[in-house]
Amino acid sequence: MKKALLFCILFLLAACSLDASVEEKKPVAIHSSYFQSEMVEKTPVYWKVDLKDEYNGIVHDILLNDYGYLLDSSLDEEKLKQLAHDLASQIDTPMKNPRITSEGDVIPGRARVILSETELVEELLALEAGTKEFVLPVYVTKPSVAEEDLVGIEKKIIGEYKTYFNPAVMGRAENVKLSAQEISGIVLGPGDSFSFNQTVGERTVERGYQEAKEIINKEFVMGIGGGICQTSSTLFNAVDQAGLEMIERYTHSREIGYVPAGRDATVSWGGPDFRFSNPHPYPVLLQSQVDVQRGEIIVSVHTHQ
Repeated sequence: MKKALLFCILFLLAACSLDASVEEKKPVAIHSSYFQSEMVEKTPVYWKVDLKDEYNGIVHDILLNDYGYLLDSSLDEEKLKQLAHDLASQIDTPMKNPRITSEGDVIPGRARVILSETELVEELLALEAGTKEFVLPVYVTKPSVAEEDLVGIEKKIIGEYKTYFNPAVMGRAENVKLSAQEISGIVLGPGDSFSFNQTVGERTVERGYQEAKEIINKEFVMGIGGGICQTSSTLFNAVDQAGLEMIERYTHSREIGYVPAGRDATVSWGGPDFRFSNPHPYPVLLQSQVDVQRGEIIVSVHTHQ
């Protein structure tokens, strides 16, 4: 009886000892909840920043998680460059000086507004985590000519040129008239530059331009806006006479007839442009007149000096 009892006790102790050894070898599960919560404290689950354009009174809100700030404290510079470019396309505005209409009314000017893309990327890369508001690096330049500077500016002509066209060729006559209207009333302050293509814009059917002959590779072909080179060439001779400084000018691949050889300025949308600047210490005014009945265009340059 005693021997049986002793055997049972020894068996139970051995069993307990075996269980304890197994328990010691069993791996301990480490939960990641602590580490995850620590990470969330360092890096927000999402990070929204309001980018304020104080000049235009616009707020662009973005999630910086979309630009790499998710698992660590870094942002993707290339993605931020694309963001800066996209914002600049919405914000950047070219400067416009006040303009004088054919009726003598003054159209107010417009400031030049530019977003510094380089500064924006650099400042976003250095932004402290959790920042909720950020002022965009937007720079504003006022027009170089004030409205009061235009008083009496049309009185003195310092350059003028006239050319003729066939009024019976109606499409061409209409193109000359439309392009001439776009350049008339433009004011250039000291140092300002002029681009024919930017000022006149794209020549399309929707804007009223018609099909007419134009020169391409020494050949006359039909094209929308044919004839506008007469406007740019007449303008060239007028501003050259006024002492304005040429920046970019190309001549046709063959003689055109309405100006002497070498005295033309060919232009095309997306191609050759005619550009010049005002080197004078005073503003100048461009004006044009087109008589489609007589078939003539006159471009003149004015100032009050």
